[in-house]
Amino acid sequence: MPSRLPADDPLPAVARFGIAVAAFAVAQLARLRFRVGSGMASITWGEAALIVCLHLVPGGWLPAAALLGAGLAWTVLSLADRRLPVETVRIAASLTAATALAVVVAASLGAPLLAAPTPELALALAAGAVTYLLSCAWLGGVTVALRHGVPMGPPLFAALRGKLLMFVGNVGVGLVVVALLEIDARWLLLLPPALWLLQQTYRHRLRAEEERRAWRAFADATAALNQLDERGVVAAAVAGALNLFGAELVDVDVARGDGRWRRYRGDSGGQLVDREIAAPARSEPGPGPQELVRLLTVGATRVGELRVRFPRSAPPCDRERDALAAFSDALAAALHDAATHRELRLVTARSSYEAVHDPLTGLLNRAAMLSKGDQALRQRAHDHPVALLLLDIDQFKEVNDTLGHAAGDQLLRLTANRLGALTRPGDLLGRLGGDEFALLLTTVPVVGGRTAPMAYTLRQAREIAERLAAPTEVAGVRMSVEVSVGVVVADAGTADLTELLRRADIAMYQAKEGGGSVAAYDSSRDAASTDQLALLAELREALATDDQLVLALQPAVDLSTGAPTGVEALIRWRHPRRGWLGPGDFIRPVENSEQLGTFTRYVLDKALAVAAEWGREGLDVPISVNVSARSLLDSKLPAEIGEALRRHQVPPHRLVLEITETVVMSELEVIDEVLATLRSMGVQLAVDDFGTGFSSLTFLTRVAVDELKVDRSFVIRMAESPEAAAIVRTTLGLAHELGLRVVAEGVETAEQRLALADLGCTAAQGYHFFKPMPADKVGAVLGSLLDTAQGNVFPLRADGAS
Repeated sequence: MPSRLPADDPLPAVARFGIAVAAFAVAQLARLRFRVGSGMASITWGEAALIVCLHLVPGGWLPAAALLGAGLAWTVLSLADRRLPVETVRIAASLTAATALAVVVAASLGAPLLAAPTPELALALAAGAVTYLLSCAWLGGVTVALRHGVPMGPPLFAALRGKLLMFVGNVGVGLVVVALLEIDARWLLLLPPALWLLQQTYRHRLRAEEERRAWRAFADATAALNQLDERGVVAAAVAGALNLFGAELVDVDVARGDGRWRRYRGDSGGQLVDREIAAPARSEPGPGPQELVRLLTVGATRVGELRVRFPRSAPPCDRERDALAAFSDALAAALHDAATHRELRLVTARSSYEAVHDPLTGLLNRAAMLSKGDQALRQRAHDHPVALLLLDIDQFKEVNDTLGHAAGDQLLRLTANRLGALTRPGDLLGRLGGDEFALLLTTVPVVGGRTAPMAYTLRQAREIAERLAAPTEVAGVRMSVEVSVGVVVADAGTADLTELLRRADIAMYQAKEGGGSVAAYDSSRDAASTDQLALLAELREALATDDQLVLALQPAVDLSTGAPTGVEALIRWRHPRRGWLGPGDFIRPVENSEQLGTFTRYVLDKALAVAAEWGREGLDVPISVNVSARSLLDSKLPAEIGEALRRHQVPPHRLVLEITETVVMSELEVIDEVLATLRSMGVQLAVDDFGTGFSSLTFLTRVAVDELKVDRSFVIRMAESPEAAAIVRTTLGLAHELGLRVVAEGVETAEQRLALADLGCTAAQGYHFFKPMPADKVGAVLGSLLDTAQGNVFPLRADGAS
């Protein structure tokens, strides 16, 4: 390629060089920009300017012309874009290098300077333009890769794809200009409108392509947010924001349900790190010119914050702001859903845990113990011995009644912890309910004959009982936890866990009755235990009839006048098969069963029916009914008693409820409220078996009662025991000071009656006066007593002897 113009050239060399400089400058100023990854790419008329300049100016001048033209153009553009001067130098140098390579390629294929247009010339110019395009794209890709630490391939191909259409147009425009210069330069006056239309076409095409790319990227980014966990959502959000906005850095701050915040940060290199941060301010912070910040909210709930940092070369525009707003809404919804899903998983896990664990101790509950126990039995050989220990805490009810249920719960947790420390791998430990624990031993040794497993298990049970009995402190009171342990040993294939529990329960009650801490299952006692279960089933039938459970009424009399002071209602069971049963035969099982409430209402109804009949006969005598401790835990009891009094039309003062000292010593609020409500209704309260408890002289300071009943054990021994007489005398003095009535129970002889009278006791009941009698006879007896008292004749014996 010639480097000098012909001697007869009509244009001075300086003019041609100036045209080249101007052509390169105008080509850069008429740019179109589009985003490529984390940066911006520009489409210019550079190829067209190169082709025209190759025809008009010697090739050796073009690098200098490109440097001056591009430098002037990008200096102006940098002022508008706020680019650093070094960025202008880099771009100008890149364009100069690309121009030099293009000149070399074009010159090697032809001599374009002032040459006539031919296909060969067109091929040489097109080759130079392709070299210019590839050089510019490669140099831009290297810059992006080095600046942002990303692979060069994606931005390079994205830039080439975006420039392809305008490149074809540029080559065409350049060749047309060369042809017009050869035909008649005046035709160039028609080019500006055409070039403007072509520029608008390029702009529309780029914008449409970028919109399609942006929407496709937005759809992919939001679809990727459909994750079930927080980190998955954030990772997808960071990757999506980096791709969608070509960002340098993305921060996602997430608000946790416990008030903590966590920041996830991702950069264009693909790294994602997270750390805990302080809660951001409620107001949206003011971002810098290269940042966009959005609060992530769902309704009024703030779930996080999104911060996107754009590269200096590609600051955010209105389109990015709108896209970020939509993306933030999708991210907020995804984070909210992930948090909800996490809570759901926690609730599900907690529900699954609570379904098989006791909420107080964390041990297996009864259902899980039965299920896992049967599974463990099936996994053992059928003839392999297994053992079941059933433990029940002795005097647990007294702990609850005396120290309160919170102390009882503390004792249960303490016992569970100690048992857990004694449990070996493979064993199953559970709380069956109340104060009962079960321990299934699946590794019982078989060496030493058939009796060895039982001997081993009994040793284990005694060791456990001794360990549990180690002194401890519960609710500030130092105590020893004593247990009764029922032991059963059987081959794994001979019974399921339900049957083993039944046998162990029998053994455990044998331990309680025998006074020892451990007892082995005795099959000979099995019938008695099953008979007790049958008795409860038969009681249910008895409560549904009206002729089996009957009242036996025993009057109490005034020792001075002989007038009746009250009648105690005692229940008897006229069993169709077993005959007459006293309270000792069935009351204790009833108190520990679910039938207690029904039984209590039945007895009260029977007693009030009798009292109502007395009222119709003009007898104003109170009737006493014993109430179990468990009955006073029912807050509905006062309402039920009030309804029964109204139904039978019995005044409340004619009903006396007899309670035990262990009941009134309980500090449970529900018992206090029940007793207070009954007193406010007018129902009288009596303390039965007074003097037998450990708190006889202290409970009266907290619970208001009307009557004290001296236990028969003191009355019987009063004549020969000064101590028993002292207790009776002290009780009478205490009652006199507090304004309470006193009734001595169990008076069987005239000597006891006279001794009580000498001590100042005013009322008594017992076989010396009357045995318990049927309800249809007591009315006549009461009437006779009243008549006798009015005549001042008082028989000392129930048979009328005076």
